[in-house]
Amino acid sequence: MMNAATATAVAPAPVPGTAKAPLLSVNNIEVVYNDVILVLRGLSLEVPEGEIVALLGANGAGKSTTLKAISGLLKTEDGEVTRGDVTFAGERINGIDPDQIVRRGIFQVMEGRRIIGDMTCQENLRLGAFTRRDGGVKDDIEMVYHYFPRLKERTGLAGYLSGGEQQMLAIGRAMMARPKLILMDEPSMGLSPLMVKEVFSIIRQINKDLGVTILLVEQNARMALQAATRGYIMENGKVVLDGTAEELRNNEDVKEFYLGGGNEERKSFKNLKSFKRRKRWI
Repeated sequence: MMNAATATAVAPAPVPGTAKAPLLSVNNIEVVYNDVILVLRGLSLEVPEGEIVALLGANGAGKSTTLKAISGLLKTEDGEVTRGDVTFAGERINGIDPDQIVRRGIFQVMEGRRIIGDMTCQENLRLGAFTRRDGGVKDDIEMVYHYFPRLKERTGLAGYLSGGEQQMLAIGRAMMARPKLILMDEPSMGLSPLMVKEVFSIIRQINKDLGVTILLVEQNARMALQAATRGYIMENGKVVLDGTAEELRNNEDVKEFYLGGGNEERKSFKNLKSFKRRKRWI
């Protein structure tokens, strides 16, 4: 059953009919930048093991901040979790250094890809395995090439790759860490429609084949809800709507504001639309 967020943020109820325990739980967190700017306001969400969960919302809603609160990267931007807990595999991880969070099994694919342009594809992939001490790195590079065969053909510097190829490399680099959970921030950004379809197809295949759990932040709500099993919608630093992907796809508000299914005349009035959304969801 889908629900709107209430004034008092609480952890979401389990999805009826599923016995999966959450791999990741974000419980009523607040995030502050520079000791004064409150960005997340009592946000809670759960990511069941082995699933793809979408986190949707307009620019500035707090989606990327949510991922950084999980991965520990808030520290690099003078941000911190000042309230609540982030729990991964039953252990509290907020406050832990980012490299330790990677070692525990979480890897973030940053918005804008952030590959190292003056390194080759293979060197970028090896960089993703920097926390590992096993002998399987070479085999895992071949595994990445299985999912992204065009990367094997690119022997020059990564900075000369197309946008789509750079996104593939960023996802491949995450896979090299052998994560339990991948945080993906806007994987469709700047890509052609055909490339977006290809990248999302591979994301679904990786989830299916390897059982890697994925928390997906995405502006392309239609593609995200096709790939995900469950989703959350954020506004103003908190979750305002959640449900299964099917429930969200069929919700009239989601259709209107995110899937392009509303009245065309009304959609052209941006301020009015925003007002109606706040009145209905909050």
